[in-house]
Amino acid sequence: MSLTTSRALDAELHTIATRLRQSTVTLRDVAWRGRARQALGAGVAWESGGVIVTNAHVARRDRVEVESPDGRRAVARVVARDPRHDLAALDVDGALPLTPAAVADSGGLRVGELVLALGHPLGVPHALAVGVVQAAASTARRQIGDTTVPQVVRADVRLAPGNSGGALADVRGRVVGVNALVAGGLGVAIASERVRRFVAELAPRARLGVLVRHVRVRTPPRAAREAAAERGALLVLEVEVGSPADGAGVLAGDLLFAVDGRRVERGEELLEALRGVRGGAPLLLEIGRAGRRSTLSVAAIVSAPTSRAA
Repeated sequence: MSLTTSRALDAELHTIATRLRQSTVTLRDVAWRGRARQALGAGVAWESGGVIVTNAHVARRDRVEVESPDGRRAVARVVARDPRHDLAALDVDGALPLTPAAVADSGGLRVGELVLALGHPLGVPHALAVGVVQAAASTARRQIGDTTVPQVVRADVRLAPGNSGGALADVRGRVVGVNALVAGGLGVAIASERVRRFVAELAPRARLGVLVRHVRVRTPPRAAREAAAERGALLVLEVEVGSPADGAGVLAGDLLFAVDGRRVERGEELLEALRGVRGGAPLLLEIGRAGRRSTLSVAAIVSAPTSRAA
């Protein structure tokens, strides 16, 4: 490598590190009373509405102290926690100026690509480590409904306590994962597509108060010349007492085919149909019961999820 090339690479890494630092916060335990408080880990200011994303094992308490890149501090609330995927979301209620990170599709990573990890390893603030992707997110996916969601990115990047919750980024400085642990000598990060799904579920949405399961059903022909067709639907397993669905007359055992004319065959499609619904706005549910179709009007309640476990 020539001296010119080396200097250009140094300058590029410095630029990327500076960009990542603007979106990376330091997390500390609010209950710690010692003078020197080592960081629990890092957090990433995500692209949506001031949300900070970190690991669930970092944000174990309901409140965490957050320090912004410029040294200002505030106490954040843990608004959601997903221990299964080691993710947590924090909210500082606008108390700190945060720069959202640029986020890339982790599914586009390829084995052999350079990645960069930013965090606070062993108390060293905003330290940068460089490595190579060993197993791309596209090779570590999990089936969720009809879609596959990348779960983790494995890279030969050196991580240490304090890196947890920090960003794993590509060479353009875009976040492709949230660093979580070291396994088999490799750094493991929660893939950005998994994180995006987690953050998307934080958005306020209407709720019906039903527990459903995907089933396949035979639908009768609409005309004599047509054959019966098989299609997906949602079987209502439980109806929460006092919920909007309960008030509208939805019963356990009903089949839910559509919401406001939008077909829903899987749980993810139902959640998507409920997003963006205004509080009290009536929803029309296409229901199947005892072989007959009917339409029920439901005034769904809009609520934002709080701390939850997947």
